[in-house]
Amino acid sequence: MDLDKLALGPLWYVAFLLSTTCHEAAHALAAKLGGDLTAFHGGQVSLNPIPHIRREPFGLLLIPILSFIMGGAMIGWASAPYDPAWQQQHPKRASWMALAGPSANFAIFLIALVLMRVGLATGFFAPGQYAMAHIVMASDSPIAEASATLVSIFFSLNLLLGTFNLLPIPPLDGYSALGIFATEEMALRLSRWAASFRAFSLIGILAGWQLFGAVFPKVFLAALKLVYPGLSSD
Repeated sequence: MDLDKLALGPLWYVAFLLSTTCHEAAHALAAKLGGDLTAFHGGQVSLNPIPHIRREPFGLLLIPILSFIMGGAMIGWASAPYDPAWQQQHPKRASWMALAGPSANFAIFLIALVLMRVGLATGFFAPGQYAMAHIVMASDSPIAEASATLVSIFFSLNLLLGTFNLLPIPPLDGYSALGIFATEEMALRLSRWAASFRAFSLIGILAGWQLFGAVFPKVFLAALKLVYPGLSSD
């Protein structure tokens, strides 16, 4: 990895940590509102990343940094605990809890989109290279350049996290969220099916990643057109 890419590491990590914290805090808050205080008692109804790091130190500290150094991409994980008995008793509430995480990511994505559109309209930002960390650029000052990079990363990363987690494949959030559109009985069956396949979660994640590889380029292009309406599909 060259020094220019390595210099992006702190900005990527800030965006990754805050985005993942918001994702898990949204899960925890939705569970609390639905009557499950498990994550609340663990301190995870919070935008403070410390409780989330305490629960998943490898997924939020070691793995993201190592993955970025080794491959230039930052991956990791976090989790918010919930009571399985509560999920069985209130499967539709659990489905809303599942949807809350990706929803938080898409909210951050929309905030980044607005900031980029305003920045481009005012001249604070300039058109970028359509790369994940350089959707918009700025050269007036180091602060402006860092701002352009950070807002680009927030835009791309949260689009990625929201899209991946919404895939309707267990154990991803999108599968659990299907219960929102089902009856209470069907939502309960969906949660029980997911529980029965828990030992094969890695297979589900790998299958989701394969599907994501086919889906995300189209989603990313559509998102870029929100920043640059005249952008060609070619």
